[in-house]
Amino acid sequence: MLKYILKRILSLIPVLFVVSCVIFLVVYMIPGGPATALLGMEATPDQIDALNAELGFDRPFLVQYVDWFTNVLRGDWGESYFLHQTVTSAIAEYFVPTLSLAVFAQIIALILSIPLGILAAYKRGTALDLTCVTASLLGSALPGFLLSMFLMLFFGVYLHWFPVAGYAALSEGLGEHLRYLFLPALSLGIVQAAYLTRMTRSSLLETLYKNYIQTARAKGLKEKKVVMKYALKNGAPVILTAVGQSFGSLITGTIVTETLFNIPGLGMLTLTSINRRDVFVIQGVVLFVTLLYVIVNLIVDILYGFTDPRLRPGRK
Repeated sequence: MLKYILKRILSLIPVLFVVSCVIFLVVYMIPGGPATALLGMEATPDQIDALNAELGFDRPFLVQYVDWFTNVLRGDWGESYFLHQTVTSAIAEYFVPTLSLAVFAQIIALILSIPLGILAAYKRGTALDLTCVTASLLGSALPGFLLSMFLMLFFGVYLHWFPVAGYAALSEGLGEHLRYLFLPALSLGIVQAAYLTRMTRSSLLETLYKNYIQTARAKGLKEKKVVMKYALKNGAPVILTAVGQSFGSLITGTIVTETLFNIPGLGMLTLTSINRRDVFVIQGVVLFVTLLYVIVNLIVDILYGFTDPRLRPGRK
């Protein structure tokens, strides 16, 4: 297992290298630049050229990339021109709200999706199954920003149960922290629950009618034990993959939700940095998010061996 983990970690190096090349190229091709954003629209071309030369943006593309990538490997991800702090410290500061939101949303998604997926598979072809499938399809088709606005209007404006927008740090208390995160987490959680419900249902449908399930029933085992211990356990690898992908998308796809609810997370940092052409922050955030997504997938692969012994590395 250790050899497999080391092999997977080493395989991340070319992936991150390619991602870094793509990130730098895309940012390099963005019209304008930090000089234009810093000096304003009234700056003359000579002033912009002078500041670009001072910042080093007049150098060839390859020279800039090698310089940036070498610094990244040394742990120096650059400095923000507008936040007046290093990129790593900015990411660390803005990552906490994003992580809290993603974890809360994932918990909500699991609470909703796993029971519904199990019921839909067990009651296959019934009205309950049709209702669950229809609800999951609607949840996937409904735009996230529209769902967020509906939740804000209903729970925030009409019922006054939760704040419409804003963020409370964990230092202000766990209850207040979760109270501000509930609506955005519920919005993200419903969308992810729709996907996880379908994956749980399809995974269990493949296992509920296997021969070993029929054998377990023939032995007189209780139906709850058959479903939870045998069917769900053998369908766990597929569900685990879906959960990993879901959590990865929650970490990387919260820009709209964080903007709507005014949450100072990575999504808002990315959007603000793009508007300001804060290139080092853009590159750092995208690289960091990519690294997180790859790490999540690595953890899922490692957990495969614990959920299904047949998938353990080295097993013949």
